[in-house]
Amino acid sequence: MKTDSVAIAILAKAPLPGLAKTRLIPRLGAAGAAALQDWLLRRAVATGVAAGIGPVALWGAPDTGHAAFADCAAGGSVTLHRQPDGDLGTRMLAAVAAAPAGSGTLLIGTDCPLLSPELLRQAAAGLASHDAVVIPAEDGGYVLLGLRQPAPQLFAGVDWSTAQVMEQTRQRLQQLGWRWQELPQLWDVDRPADVDRLLATLPEAASPLAQVEALR
Repeated sequence: MKTDSVAIAILAKAPLPGLAKTRLIPRLGAAGAAALQDWLLRRAVATGVAAGIGPVALWGAPDTGHAAFADCAAGGSVTLHRQPDGDLGTRMLAAVAAAPAGSGTLLIGTDCPLLSPELLRQAAAGLASHDAVVIPAEDGGYVLLGLRQPAPQLFAGVDWSTAQVMEQTRQRLQQLGWRWQELPQLWDVDRPADVDRLLATLPEAASPLAQVEALR
C-alpha cells in the first residue's frame, strides 16, 4: 500500500426487511426500505472504489453473509469484514484500527447518497494537513469522518443517533488538541420525508422502489 493512500471504511447494514432503514418502513414498507438500503449500499461502495484514493473495506452487519455484500466484494477491489459487537463508536473504531497503514482512513456509512468520489478525494486531501476531516450532517451527526490515526476518545461516550453527535465530536477533537477541517454539511436519508428529497435529487433511486411495488 502506498504511504500516501487513504483507506475507505464503509459501515453498512445488510438490506434485510425489518433490519435496514426501519424508520422508512412507514413510508416504504419493510421490503421497500430494504430495497432502498440495497441501492444505497451499492452506491456507497461504487463511490468509494471510484474515488481511487486507497483500499476500500466494507464492514457488514449483522454478518457478511448477505448476497449484496458478496456482490460488492466480487470484483476484488473491496475487502469484506463483519462489524464487531458493540455500539456504533466501537464498530467505527475497529474499522479505523484495522485499516492498512497509509495516510489515514475515511469512515462513511451508506445513508448519504450525495457523497461523491470528488468529495472523498477532497476529504482525503484534507488529511494531508489536518489530523481529522469531517462532513457534518444536517441532523447533527456526520456523514464522513476522516482520521490520520485511530483515537478511542473520539468514539467513547458519544450519544449516537442524536443531534449531539457532531458537537460532542468537536469537543473531543478539541480535547485531543487536533487540527481538523469541516467540509460543507450534507443530508442523510433517514426519515420518510427524506425519501421525497432523495427522489427529487437522484431520480434513479426510484428504480428499486418501483421493482418492489411491482411485486406486490
